[in-house]
Amino acid sequence: MSTAALVGRMSGGQGLTSFVGRRRELAEMRELMSRSRLLTLVGPGGVGKTRLAVELVARSGESFRDGTWLVELAALEDGDLVGSQVAAALRLPDQSNRSALDRLADYLRERELLIVVDNCEHLLDAVAPLASELLEVAPGLRILATSREPLGIPGEQVYSVPPLPAPAESQPGADPLEGFESVRLLVDRARSVDPTFEITDANRHAVAQLCQRLDGMPLAIELAASRLRSLSVIQLVERLDRRFDLLTGNSRVAVPRQQTLRALVDWSYELCSPAERLLWARLAAFPGGFDLEAAEDVCGFGEVTREDVLDLLDRLVSKSLVLAERLEGPRELGGGRVRYRQLMTFREYGAELLDAAGEASQLRRRQRDHFLARAARMVSSWCGPDQAERLAAARRDHANLLSALDWSASTPGEELAGMRLAALLRYHWHAGGNLSDGRRWLDRFLALSSEPTPERGDALWAAAWVCLVQGDRGLARSYLQECRRVARLLNDPVLAAHADHWDALRELFGGNLEPALAMFDAAIAVHRRVGDTMSALIALFQRSWAQTYAGRPREGLAACQEAIRESEELGERWTQAYSHWVSGLCQRDLGDLDAARQCQIAALEIQQGFLDGICIALTIDETSWTTASTGRYEDAAVLFHTAQSVWKGLGTAISAFGPHLQADSERAASLIRRGLGGPRFEAILALPPVPTKERAIELALATARSGPPAPEAATTPRPERDTTGPKLTKREHQIAALVAEGRSNKEIAAALVVSPRTVDGHVENILAKLGFTSRVQIAAWIAGHTGPERTATSR
Repeated sequence: MSTAALVGRMSGGQGLTSFVGRRRELAEMRELMSRSRLLTLVGPGGVGKTRLAVELVARSGESFRDGTWLVELAALEDGDLVGSQVAAALRLPDQSNRSALDRLADYLRERELLIVVDNCEHLLDAVAPLASELLEVAPGLRILATSREPLGIPGEQVYSVPPLPAPAESQPGADPLEGFESVRLLVDRARSVDPTFEITDANRHAVAQLCQRLDGMPLAIELAASRLRSLSVIQLVERLDRRFDLLTGNSRVAVPRQQTLRALVDWSYELCSPAERLLWARLAAFPGGFDLEAAEDVCGFGEVTREDVLDLLDRLVSKSLVLAERLEGPRELGGGRVRYRQLMTFREYGAELLDAAGEASQLRRRQRDHFLARAARMVSSWCGPDQAERLAAARRDHANLLSALDWSASTPGEELAGMRLAALLRYHWHAGGNLSDGRRWLDRFLALSSEPTPERGDALWAAAWVCLVQGDRGLARSYLQECRRVARLLNDPVLAAHADHWDALRELFGGNLEPALAMFDAAIAVHRRVGDTMSALIALFQRSWAQTYAGRPREGLAACQEAIRESEELGERWTQAYSHWVSGLCQRDLGDLDAARQCQIAALEIQQGFLDGICIALTIDETSWTTASTGRYEDAAVLFHTAQSVWKGLGTAISAFGPHLQADSERAASLIRRGLGGPRFEAILALPPVPTKERAIELALATARSGPPAPEAATTPRPERDTTGPKLTKREHQIAALVAEGRSNKEIAAALVVSPRTVDGHVENILAKLGFTSRVQIAAWIAGHTGPERTATSR
């Protein structure tokens, strides 16, 4: 059989549709085929295994002397007939009483060919031994299999076919929509039913949502695209809660289980044992993925015990019904651990099973209690060396936490437990960058129950803290007044100390320094007396901040140094970063700009592990002030713009943190504008926002570490850069523009489809041509450059 014939037959009648994307996957599969004679493509139903196998064979060319042959097993139900099916596909005559295995062995022994065994997951007990035997007797044989789980025989190379990359709803606009393969597939298939279909400003968000909520699954996207003959993308997204009824096709040639999404998932369900089906259903309690401990704790009861969960989970991973993802990054942030998730389609199917079994409420309560216990552990152990890891874990479980809060708020009798969870998540709301979510849930629970309980008391000061950071001092005052009333009713001096603590911050943010200092002192005394070291450290750096603006920077610096020493002894890092930031304020007021710069570097280096947006924004803002004071106006302007990017992402501004910080920021902006010139400063402020907090830290550290200029440079105005000097090539200008957007070399390489090493070389050339030493300077140059290259790049 020729490759062309194989492609036509394997495509299931879909050979007329174009193949979209998958360049990286195809390259990786070809490399694996060069190392092994058996390659199995595994993945959930609808992920595109068959289509990839077709494309892989088509791109391999006529590489096999005796051809490429297809064995389709989807419709075969009897494992005893697998050998006969393979023999029939190879067109072997059946005129003897010899077994199919013997006939195949004789035929293949001297031949060089590729057999593609498609859809063999339901017949693995028959396919695996047959493949093993044939590979042993026929050295010229290669097998490419598609299955939802591996064959499990020696020498097998397994390639897990991922869904197509899809936009993340949490970062709309972070990358060009058209760059996602799932979006390109949707557009391609949509145009087959509506040739006028295109992405517009009106439907762009809906297109992103559709591809994201369909998990980037090719079959689901194709079924959805078929509906675009009668629905708009926006209407389609609005109806996705009925996806199993909505996503049906009318292909006359597709196999039945690929004609509807439900049939596809039903097929997977039938392949599972009763225990696997039950765990599948119970895992629907985790909308945001889960780790093994969570699965065991929440799902391990009754017919599926805690001890059963690991083995059953492994089987679901093997069947591609659960995805196992190894976390990247440093070990202290969870790197090297495995986390699991279900694709949304399989999770929603499991939720239906859970409702039918009557276990939904029990599972939701168990899920809430699990994360309540985790939140309590996070708070009790926060003042120690595992802060970054616990914060990273909470970020990974954000969707699960919101689900637990939602169930608690909407289930009578669960309000107090939900209120306690919302208050215990205070570090997740602040350090984790989730202020809006924290505000919404704390406000909601406080509105649900007004009883003067310990849970309400803690929720009141936790909510006041969030309100203060968001600039809502009026509501914060109301919450703290009630917190004091609850403390009196409960005769709880610790709760009263928290009210003092956050009322002191309210006074600081209002510019009332002396009342703030008195309340900070009272709160710190109680925190120390009851052993609440974490609250004491927070109050210490906040009091130092007040001391600095009250004209007592030496006292503030001494208090910060005390807090830093104590934090170092405990392995605590979060408040240590803030203490370094306040130390920078103190050193600046004392006239030591180099010491201030070192404090800012220390704060940002710690934040590389935390990504606390508030501390990052405050520190970069302060770094821009220090940089401007040394006469480095161009660098200061880029830092000022970087800080504004972080503030915008947080949904708050430096004005929320009081008139003293705001005044310093405004003075620095005026200084930069005078030193750099208004047009250049405005051009830098008009640059695209720095895309991530990681990139913002990288830019700020690069500038701060470059150090102050020579003494004469601080007093001599910088001349305008000669724009008629060295010219960049079109490609160099294109790369410089991407550098100015805050993209890393790796990201630029992906965008331009070149190697990272090539980009490295171009960036070095750009720096050399322009006489620059940092990417910050490239960004500033792009902002002020209006030559013809920029126009060409923009087009």
